[in-house]
Amino acid sequence: MVDVNSSPARRPFFRRRKTCPFSGANAPKIDYKDVKLLQRFVSERGKIVPSRITAVSAKKQRELAKAIKRARFIGLLPFVIK
Repeated sequence: MVDVNSSPARRPFFRRRKTCPFSGANAPKIDYKDVKLLQRFVSERGKIVPSRITAVSAKKQRELAKAIKRARFIGLLPFVIK
């Protein structure tokens, strides 16, 4: 019988930690009028993409969500995409 869990040459999977796209020297500012930037953080269905996928820091994710909601309220972004 072969033991499945003990493979000799298997290294543990290493994933590089992503950095926040809004931190750094020449990072873009989060603005509700910048629809092109905000659309990168909204899914095809119109939902705000979570920070674990986009690697946005918690503070910037809150700012981003607020900007997306403002843009939706004004009519720059749709609430739902069918």
